Amino acid sequence: MTSGPGQPKDNLADWLLIRPEISWPSWRGASPASGPPARDGFRNFFMATRGGRDSEETARVLTALNLAFADAEQCRTLTFALMAKWQRTVLGRDLVDFRTMPAFAKGRRERYGLAPDTQARFERCLSESAQPNLPLPSHAARTHLDILFFHPFEDGNARAAMLTLAFILAREGVPLDQVHPLQTTRWADDAEGAADLAVLLGILITAAESRLSHRRLS
Repeated sequence: MTSGPGQPKDNLADWLLIRPEISWPSWRGASPASGPPARDGFRNFFMATRGGRDSEETARVLTALNLAFADAEQCRTLTFALMAKWQRTVLGRDLVDFRTMPAFAKGRRERYGLAPDTQARFERCLSESAQPNLPLPSHAARTHLDILFFHPFEDGNARAAMLTLAFILAREGVPLDQVHPLQTTRWADDAEGAADLAVLLGILITAAESRLSHRRLS
């Protein structure tokens, strides 16, 4: 999947090159809070970022979010097929497949190539979404970035990445009541930026747990 002389740059190849070398941060974890995890953060995020564009589209993505939460409660394994189920709801389509062409993002400043084994490599990355030797914020951030840089769907990949993040956290019973700080441009060749995303996610998780615990004690 590397780019040769005269070939356009493949930013997915950049990501796959740095992915195993990223110095993911340690995390002590948040104090567990009793009761079901708070989910308003993701709902509020989608309402704020998409609610003013198209009410039907917003309703679809919120329905997909409920599907992701239900699958998390069942502790389902993250696969492309599971993501495609959510994406069918997001896009209002009966069929959603893995993309069949190179993909572009950020005003075409990043290009994600396609090879015969791209989908299989994506599935392998998804299988690491519950990797026990990485702290939760790190493997959640890594999977979020996997989706952004593999760009598996023809449309709606940013929504797919956020739905998957919601699924991973909910599967671990972890609340996240503020999601907007995560909405920052990420680049496929930025190892430090990937680690910083994990740091930010850890901060948000810890803060959400603290606020949730205080509300339950008050």
